[in-house]
Amino acid sequence: MDDKDNIMIEEFFKQAAKQQIEDNGFTERVMLSLPNANAAMVRRLSLLWTLFCLLVAVILFFAFGGWQMLTNMFYNGLAYIFGWTEVMMVTAPTAEIPINPWVVGLLLVFVLFFLPYQIGRKLSATL
Repeated sequence: MDDKDNIMIEEFFKQAAKQQIEDNGFTERVMLSLPNANAAMVRRLSLLWTLFCLLVAVILFFAFGGWQMLTNMFYNGLAYIFGWTEVMMVTAPTAEIPINPWVVGLLLVFVLFFLPYQIGRKLSATL
């Protein structure tokens, strides 16, 4: 575009910005016609709805075996970690690169415990 076109566009928008549309009390009439909601009642209903949904979620969690699923996932995860560690320790002496089992153990402790602890601390500090 040319400078002339830019100038014409700017002039057009300057004129449009100067215009005022009279609402003749329209905003006040709309605000008066809205229902007057009591804030305490709305807050109470919101709290009751939240508690109801939480109760339904807890009932469904236990009804469909959610606790057993969580414990199975936890125990399977531990078995996987211990199995991997056992395979690593057994095959470490056969590797070309020497692997110190203490270093592997400390690394596992760092990754499994210290890093989640630090992440949790940082997240709780930001919230």
